Amino acid sequence: MTPGDPMPPMRTFGRVRGRPLKPRQADLISTLLPRLALPAQPFNPRDLAPDAREVWLEIGFGGGEHMVGQALAHPDVLILGAEPFLNGVGQALGKIAAVGIGTVRLHAGDARDVLAALPDASLTRVFILFPDPWPKARHHKRRLIQPDLVRELARVMAPGARLRFATDWADYADHTLAVFAAAPDFAWTAEQADDWRLPPADHLTTRYEQKRLGDCAPIFLEFERRP
Repeated sequence: MTPGDPMPPMRTFGRVRGRPLKPRQADLISTLLPRLALPAQPFNPRDLAPDAREVWLEIGFGGGEHMVGQALAHPDVLILGAEPFLNGVGQALGKIAAVGIGTVRLHAGDARDVLAALPDASLTRVFILFPDPWPKARHHKRRLIQPDLVRELARVMAPGARLRFATDWADYADHTLAVFAAAPDFAWTAEQADDWRLPPADHLTTRYEQKRLGDCAPIFLEFERRP
């Protein structure tokens, strides 16, 4: 970085590498990931799958359980996934290779790079499931859900597109509601308490969710991109 260059965005995720990769995972990162990797430059996802009915994005797919499950349930949808944790990318690649799906494309890094590369109104659904909670008050500024991210989501989501956010930290749910409530481009879809207390009908439980590491039962918030 040279003087005068803008500062890079604050990192909203924790570690990017855990235990040494298993040989199979390391091999898939070397061989399969390059074939599934999203372009580094601006791109139109329709060029990747011209016949896809819709284009979805999962931000922080972890080990890929939810992403791969949704791809299997919706074979006519192109699903983009972003995950900075390399071990999770390796696990997801193993699942993709095991079932042979061809409708998933990945970015092993910050999801904001993907958002910046997408054209306007190109996504019809977004999932942000159990992102790093940064529970200490002094770290709240590192949380993924911030006004600038919501503005960028509004740009890339088509009118009527849905965003699902889930967390098991009560104050992160409150924080997210406050940020989206201040965003004129989104509406919270809940009509009754069960709409955020119960998993949506098409939700697929993730391994992280099963660990119950937060301070409350999972909370599910659905937002719709206004016309």
